[in-house]
Amino acid sequence: MPRNRARSFLREECRILVIGAGGLGCEILSNLALSGFQHVHVIDMDTIDVSNLNRQFLFREKDIGQPKATTAAAFVESRVPGVKITPHVCRIQDMDVTFYMQFHMVICGLDSVEARRWINATLVHMVDEKNPSSLKPLIDGGSEGLKGQARVILPTITSCYECSLDMLPKRTTFPICTIANTPRLPEHCIEWASVLEWPRANPGKKLDNDNPEHVQWVLDTALGRAESFHITGVNWSLTQGVIKNIIPAVASTNAIIAAACTQEAFKIATSTAPYLNNYMMYTGNEGVYTFTFDYERRADCPVCGGDIRSLTLTPQDTLATLVDLLSTLPDMCVFAIY
Repeated sequence: MPRNRARSFLREECRILVIGAGGLGCEILSNLALSGFQHVHVIDMDTIDVSNLNRQFLFREKDIGQPKATTAAAFVESRVPGVKITPHVCRIQDMDVTFYMQFHMVICGLDSVEARRWINATLVHMVDEKNPSSLKPLIDGGSEGLKGQARVILPTITSCYECSLDMLPKRTTFPICTIANTPRLPEHCIEWASVLEWPRANPGKKLDNDNPEHVQWVLDTALGRAESFHITGVNWSLTQGVIKNIIPAVASTNAIIAAACTQEAFKIATSTAPYLNNYMMYTGNEGVYTFTFDYERRADCPVCGGDIRSLTLTPQDTLATLVDLLSTLPDMCVFAIY
């Protein structure tokens, strides 16, 4: 793309959606604005907590309790003239296909596997072979402590997020006997509240890790449990970390991964250089190490593989039984009530 045309496209036409306005999202929004992108949307349902301030640099103490999306958008707009950032304070599932179709690409800075799986499946299903503009590149960034990754997903062409689920580390668990009878750590109290007490207090209702009201309930219940056993350290940040299995973020890792994501967005938008093919991993445990490789598609991927999935039901099973199966089986839950 000629230089003048690329500049014009970035400033006047290219529209990017950033999902998440946390540690990665703040860095990505700032980088995009400083790289010349002038039409950006950001979506995030969370509000700012005091624990965010050490690494989410678009926020200040006065912003505690305010929506992340609107606060981040206002801050970047005030610092970079000409940039228009449109915030959306809601879940990504609240938006329909028409909303996602308006963007040229999507960048994820999420801390939720479920949300990544949903947007990945949505973008794959949006692709119409007769309409090339329906293919929306997905740039996914993630960080865990001193480790991170960035990848470029071209729905139906490259491997999708679902193809790589087996790379995810297993969730840290605690012995049931310990959390039920002799808790010793604040994590034990939180796990007790979310795993044992929530089903008893809310039968038939699934705990939503992204729902602030549910997280607050777990926090309040865990605080009561901790007080009974003279345990300290239960707070909002730790509660989110335990129920979402979040590893504490490091600002430098976020900066590196956000820079990689922004660079890929710039390359895709302007065709100035080949984009990542298709997975970059970073580790800073012992220096600075990066490695790039082509993550191949899974032929049996339930999202992009095209294989038929079958379920066995009996004549006595009801529609509720089918819905339960669709929402619990790993290979099916992405498509539940799509």
